[in-house]
Amino acid sequence: MQTIVKDTPIRYLKGVGPQREKIFNSLGVYTLRDLLYYFPFRYEDRTNLGSIKDLKVGEHSLLKGVVKSKNLKTFPYFMKKRRVKSVFEVILEDETGSVRLCWFNQGYLADTINKGDELIAYGKLYLSKQGLQVISPEFELDSSKDSLGVGRIIGVYRLPAEFSQRFMRNIIHAALDSYRQQHFDPLPFTIRRDKNFFNIAKSLEEIHFPTSWDNIKISRERFIFQELFFAQILVYLRKAKHRMQRCLPVKINQKTPAVITANFPFSLTSDQEKAISQILGDLEKPYPMHRLLQGDVGCGKTIVASFAIAVCAEAGLQVAFMVPTEVLAFQHYNTLLKTFKGLSFCNDNDNSEKIRLITSSSSKEDSEQIRKDLKTGKIRVVIGTHALIQKSIKFKSLALVVIDEQHKFGVAQRSLLPEKGALKPHCLVMSATPIPRSLALSIYGDLDLSVIKELPKLRLQPETIWVKEKKRQWVYDFIKENLLKGRQAYIIYPVIEENQDQDLKSLKVMYKNLKKEFSKFKVAMFHGRMKSDEKIKVISSFKDKKINILISTTVVEVGVNIENATVMVVENPERFGLAQLHQLRGRIQRSSHQPYFILISKASVSETADKRLKIISSESSGFKIAEEDLLLRGPGDFFGQLQHGLPDHKIANPLRDMEVLQQARVVAHDIIKNDPHLSQKSNENIRRHLDGIFGTDLSELFS
Repeated sequence: MQTIVKDTPIRYLKGVGPQREKIFNSLGVYTLRDLLYYFPFRYEDRTNLGSIKDLKVGEHSLLKGVVKSKNLKTFPYFMKKRRVKSVFEVILEDETGSVRLCWFNQGYLADTINKGDELIAYGKLYLSKQGLQVISPEFELDSSKDSLGVGRIIGVYRLPAEFSQRFMRNIIHAALDSYRQQHFDPLPFTIRRDKNFFNIAKSLEEIHFPTSWDNIKISRERFIFQELFFAQILVYLRKAKHRMQRCLPVKINQKTPAVITANFPFSLTSDQEKAISQILGDLEKPYPMHRLLQGDVGCGKTIVASFAIAVCAEAGLQVAFMVPTEVLAFQHYNTLLKTFKGLSFCNDNDNSEKIRLITSSSSKEDSEQIRKDLKTGKIRVVIGTHALIQKSIKFKSLALVVIDEQHKFGVAQRSLLPEKGALKPHCLVMSATPIPRSLALSIYGDLDLSVIKELPKLRLQPETIWVKEKKRQWVYDFIKENLLKGRQAYIIYPVIEENQDQDLKSLKVMYKNLKKEFSKFKVAMFHGRMKSDEKIKVISSFKDKKINILISTTVVEVGVNIENATVMVVENPERFGLAQLHQLRGRIQRSSHQPYFILISKASVSETADKRLKIISSESSGFKIAEEDLLLRGPGDFFGQLQHGLPDHKIANPLRDMEVLQQARVVAHDIIKNDPHLSQKSNENIRRHLDGIFGTDLSELFS
């Protein structure tokens, strides 16, 4: 028997090879372990053998009979450009009747199936001119023992066209057989006993090649729990590591919050006040804060963060505020200059020397001076983009790191900034990607969570209107009405330039048309290919009402805050995801004026796009939209953008499996509480399993 270890590259399995390896890789299968955890997405009952006379057209059936005749039709060379190059047919007969079985482009079956053979076949029955027939059925010769495709419950896998279900079952069966002696069970015996789970070997056998429907249920429950359990183990390992670290103590001046509040022309919401209290409480603890501040677009997360920034700066410590775009950095810089007016760490009325802005477009002289002043501690607050994580940036007393729109940064980028302090700084990450609280615990469970759901007073929910192309002129007339009332508008396009392969409205082409349509108004372009100083100039002009309509791509999704812009039109909305549409809609929810969010789609859109557009048209809560997005896209796609550093969910869905998630959290918490380094003998396999998934990266969690 071939000797195979769990991390064997998939190409070394018998029957795979380099070409099939590439196809497996496209499925996320790189090793034997990956293959064994590539589970069926549904099952078919192929145990009920029916007679041919009882077959029903349009239904899948299992049938058994004797091959009465066979015929292979091949087509001449000059006809081989056609897709069908051969047809192999057999007539299968039992005591009640006969049926034709057909296979296209599988002429080799003529050497496998012979007249007089007993055949078991499974497929869908069709009615053709030749009578009843089953096209491309799965089959086994009745002399075959231990059939994997008929006479049992079989798993059905999501596969590309190059792979057949039969091939996949055979390769997984061979891998299970080779791996049988090398299983170690990642779940401790006590958990399996309490949950009535099978051991790992039987669980893998039953989920791929079940012996009963009950065993499928037990095996699936085991792997759902296992996925969620290990995600939570990682969450609590990180949390335990955070609690063991030291940070710079922050001595909070209790007068600081009152000074900041007085600078706001509005009252804080109760959610904002609660979040501020939680964050300031964290800053007084002896270990570094790791908190996620989550809230819908326009809920005032930056206002909350400003309190944390101010108390650290007032205590003589430094703060780094990292944002994904220069436009957003520039906006935050100007906002904080006003917010911190009157605080003692500022020099009289000029705090520009204590609060600085650094981006990739900052001049060489400015950047050099900022680096010097950060190192000496002269600068208390620095706001910037990726420029903040340059090796040359060093701090004297970095106490707090604030990361805005954290999902826009890669894992490595997010981790570099907190490493710049002599001791671990407090860390506050902000996200406007709404996630239900229970799911946030699964994704960001190592972070404490503050949620802002309440919007500032007097802000109105946008009215969302979905129209088709034929109502375009009505949309233009509606924009003009609002411009004449003194409002401003955005028109968003999915692409900058035309592409002959895509039937999409492009920004540059439509810009020319729109300048003619809105000739009495000032129209400007805004997109990601513009230079930074150009972007800031355009946004400043838009904010100062020198521009009436901004023609833009989704670059306005993050950080563009123009209170007077209350109309947004999105072209080809079928090309955008739910979360992105909701983020765009948040750009016009910045004042007490009624906002309007208008979608202009093609006359006909796909079924999935239709569902998305109906949801965005009827639902205003970002948290509810996130739930719907998860249901539409599935946990794999949804969490792929958010769940950095956690194992992929292959079978678990935290929204559907919420009760299991809660159970997994409790068990994981108890294990890490009693053994934070997973050094006990009873937890040895937990660590082995994590090492197998993450390799040497995991060692950092135990250092």
